[in-house]
Amino acid sequence: MKQIEVTILGQSYILGCPEGGEGSLLSAVNRVDNEMCAIRDAGRVKARERIAVLAALNLAYALAERPEAPPSDASKVDVAALVRKLDQALGADGQLL
Repeated sequence: MKQIEVTILGQSYILGCPEGGEGSLLSAVNRVDNEMCAIRDAGRVKARERIAVLAALNLAYALAERPEAPPSDASKVDVAALVRKLDQALGADGQLL
């Protein structure tokens, strides 16, 4: 597996990438970086972790809004469980919902 260095919200990361997947990975990194920068630049959220969670939710929502084939049972997600995990991760920073 190839490793590439990327920057998201001004921080560098080394990511593993399968051969031939560089373009897709860089496109995903660009989308995440743009979303996180937009949230940061709006000025209402300062904590990097909260920015990351909000960006992830925004991107997941955008994907969910795409008209596609119905999801299979394997791709169904327990949203309440994810929110509980996010609340635990955010800890003293406050709950997501």
